[in-house]
Amino acid sequence: MRLQSLPLVIGFAVLALIVGTRALLVEGQRANRAAARETIEYQDQLSGLLSMAQDAESGQRGYLLTGERSYLEPYQKAVDAIPGQLARIDAMTPPNYQLTLQVSHIKDALSQKQAELSQTIALYDRGDAAKALQLVRSGQGKAAMDEIRTSMDTIRRIGAAAVAARDEHTDQVETWLRVGSLTALIAIFLLGTYTIRESRRRFREVATGQEELMRKNIELGNEIQTREKAESQIRQMHKMEAVGQLTGGIAHDFNNMLAVILSAMNLAQRKLKRGEHDIEKFVEAATDAATRAANLTSRLLAFSRLQPLAPQVVDANRLVTGMSDLLRRALGEGIRIETVLAGGLWKTHADSSQIENAILNLAVNARDAMDNEGKLTIETANSHLDDAYASTHAEVTSGQYVMIAVTDTGAGMAPEVIAKAFEPFFTTKPVNKGTGLGLSQVFGFVKQSGGHVKIYSEPGEGTTIKIYLPRFFGAEEPATPAGHGKSEAKATETILVVEDDARVRAATTDAMRELGYTVIHAGSGEEALQKLAATPDIALLFTDIVMPVMNGRKLAQEAVARQPGLKVVFTTGFTRNAVVHNGVLDHDVHFLAKPFTIEQLAAKLRDVLDAK
Repeated sequence: MRLQSLPLVIGFAVLALIVGTRALLVEGQRANRAAARETIEYQDQLSGLLSMAQDAESGQRGYLLTGERSYLEPYQKAVDAIPGQLARIDAMTPPNYQLTLQVSHIKDALSQKQAELSQTIALYDRGDAAKALQLVRSGQGKAAMDEIRTSMDTIRRIGAAAVAARDEHTDQVETWLRVGSLTALIAIFLLGTYTIRESRRRFREVATGQEELMRKNIELGNEIQTREKAESQIRQMHKMEAVGQLTGGIAHDFNNMLAVILSAMNLAQRKLKRGEHDIEKFVEAATDAATRAANLTSRLLAFSRLQPLAPQVVDANRLVTGMSDLLRRALGEGIRIETVLAGGLWKTHADSSQIENAILNLAVNARDAMDNEGKLTIETANSHLDDAYASTHAEVTSGQYVMIAVTDTGAGMAPEVIAKAFEPFFTTKPVNKGTGLGLSQVFGFVKQSGGHVKIYSEPGEGTTIKIYLPRFFGAEEPATPAGHGKSEAKATETILVVEDDARVRAATTDAMRELGYTVIHAGSGEEALQKLAATPDIALLFTDIVMPVMNGRKLAQEAVARQPGLKVVFTTGFTRNAVVHNGVLDHDVHFLAKPFTIEQLAAKLRDVLDAK
């Protein structure tokens, strides 16, 4: 009986072995799928890390190309998210020496890339754009990104090899199962064959999925490269288009002004050679053209957010009220002016003269839009721009603002006109009726002051332009009394003029002597210090800022250290980071922008010399 049951027992044992082996095989399949999913998720995390690094690099490049801080938002988001992404990758990395080594390489290269990005941004923020671009072109960042991609490719190959090894082991188990099934029972063999076929199908799906994942990764990489190239080309095209428009506008206006100046001077020369002295109209024409050229330069600096500002605590209600006579004269009798001033209006901290210029610019534009007949409303209000508004408007920080709105009853603007309204030299006015720099100047000043400008308009419904300036929370500063009316005082002081351009130095010196001052001049900081030591009765140092070797700021510091109480007036056509930081004049700095008239020079000198 036992012998008869032995085959049955053996058969059951073989069957149990086959069933157990099948169970192990199924568990192996589940483990395979789980491992494949983990591999896919792990590679997704690596791809996400690469995408963050590329976002940071794109933000840095956009900021270096445009100077717009909005491009740093993706950079900052990526920098903030990278540590968390690395932590997730560390948690998912299996205890494998090769994988750990490659992850370490990725961390090192990513650290180098972040350092390079941070350094270039810091250099650009300090005004050293050339050095920042030189660092970009050095290839350090590219080498780090190549190292990251190489390590990620190695990790993908290791993952693929592990999956292949598991597949090979499973195939061996299948082979053994087929042999056992043939020796035991045809039915079991058939069942085993069916199971194996089903397993193979599943394995093929896993392998196919793995191949599809690798193919998609390659396509994604190619797509990212293509998109980066396309975006770079588009940015370059937009940049060149903007530069071309700006250059063309500047060239057109400056050439017109220079044509007037050259023609007037040539005619004046010819008349003087003939002994004729009726040249006043030519001199006036040349002076007017030069003044318009200076105003054009000032507006361009305002649009570029590079004009030196002298902010103070401003009551917008008082400022608007004080402008009433000026606005009536500028707009004419055909325009009715109405002011709606808010009670309890907050204070703001900004350059009051630039606020007046902005309101006047908007009012003149409104007058032209109404064809010299209509109603102009100037309104003030306390306003709060919330997070929702800030999220949909670039460069806007949520918070409290003082709002100044200028509304007209004119023709209004179409959406495509609104989109270009702040671009320099864009205008809808007829030829010789506007430069196209008024709104761009307002835009640059408001942005430089940390504020926001918004246009609300529809064709035929008029236009409202709202200026938002940040609320001031500090204590109100005492107003500095202006020195108007002092320019008539007799000039007896000695002034040291320092200017490296000989022609400008001669013109400035002649102007001061015309005003009655005793003038000593120098062409460099070193020469100025020598003359200061030789002439102890110098009352004021009038120095250019941008000079080789020793700039005007360093010269002034050394001169005041040697002669305490020496008054200083700085002058320049353009400056950055010398006496102007973040667009604001340093405290207690006296500044006169080039070009200036003799009247402006006289007033500035007396203001500084007569100040206690």
